[in-house]
Formats: sequence, C-alpha cells, structure tokens
Amino acid sequence: MSIKSLQAKVGVTADGAFGPGTMKAAMAYYKMTPERAAHFFGQTAHESGGFKAFAENLNYGAKGLLGIFKKYFPTEQKALLYERKPEKIANLVYASRMGNGDETSGEGWKFRGRGALQLTGKSNYQALADYLKKPEIMTNPDLVGDELAFESAIFFFEKNKLWEICDKGVNKDTITALTKRINGGTHGLEDRIQKTASFYEMLKK
Repeated sequence: MSIKSLQAKVGVTADGAFGPGTMKAAMAYYKMTPERAAHFFGQTAHESGGFKAFAENLNYGAKGLLGIFKKYFPTEQKALLYERKPEKIANLVYASRMGNGDETSGEGWKFRGRGALQLTGKSNYQALADYLKKPEIMTNPDLVGDELAFESAIFFFEKNKLWEICDKGVNKDTITALTKRINGGTHGLEDRIQKTASFYEMLKK
C-alpha cells in the first residue's frame, strides 16, 4: 500500500501527498464523519510511520531480539542463531498462538503484522477474511499489507468498538483513550495528538 494507491482507490490525483483533498475523498469513500476520519487517519498515520510501513519488519539483530523478545530469546547464543532472519524470527515468536501452527508451520511469517494497524495471526486474518467476504486473504495474506491495508484497520475499529470513542470528539482525552485501546499503552501519544489534530483541521477547510 502507498498513498498513491489509496488516492487511486478514493478517486483523487495520485501524487503521493496526503493533503486535504485526499483526506476528504478518503473520508467520503469510507463513509466516515470528520471526527472518525481524523481519529482513524491520525492513529494509522502514527502506526504506519507516516503511511510508509504496512508490513512488519522483523529484521532484528541479536541485541534487538534480546530486548524486544526476551521471552523467546533468553540467551545471546539463541539470539545469534536467529538474528537478521525475519522469517525465522516470525515463525518462532508467533508460533502456536493467535491461531498459528507451530514454528515449523511457517504461519508466524505468513500471518505476520500487516496493514495500517498491523493485523497479526491466522485467526485475525481469518476474521478479516470473513468480515470482508474475501477468502483469498488466507492464501494471499500480502493483500492485507497492500490494497486492504486501511480496510483491515477499519475492521479493527469495528471489532473493538473504537468508533464510539471517536464520536466523543477530537481532544486529548479521546485520543489518549483510543491510543490505549490500539497500542496497549500511550506510546507515541504526542505524535498521535499532533497528527489527529492536523487531520481534523484539514477537514474544516
């Protein structure tokens, strides 16, 4: 997924710049209110690094593995065996959970985080496939990181009843509440507040 492909989908000039025209067209395409659109795109912009990363990058060195996935890499010796091997890392850390098979199944990598809010795990991909009535997601999960990147995030908002929070208005309290539901904490809160507010301003023009 890229801003250009989103622009082509919502019917505006595909120039790669996420400005007011794109914002308003996307809001109309996805049938969102200004409040919902500001929150949705503010959160997804943060989570995707400014709409640039729509698939999880698991290319960690040993030090990163020891820090982020300590549970799975209790020793440096084990971390060194996996460092800079994204597929191998995913198959270990996502094995036997979220509907995935064991490490040898390859499902950890196949169903790694993708989309504007990083949908992860076979059972979540299956739920998305059912929701969108697109069974092909299970055989071609890269669709979630490409043409269905925002649809997968909308599914997350629907499933977790996040629109109800959006409907309370655009302010620090609602952005904080949403962030906790999406992130599990308040990581990057200031950036989320700034992005959400700027998108909301775009919609007033």
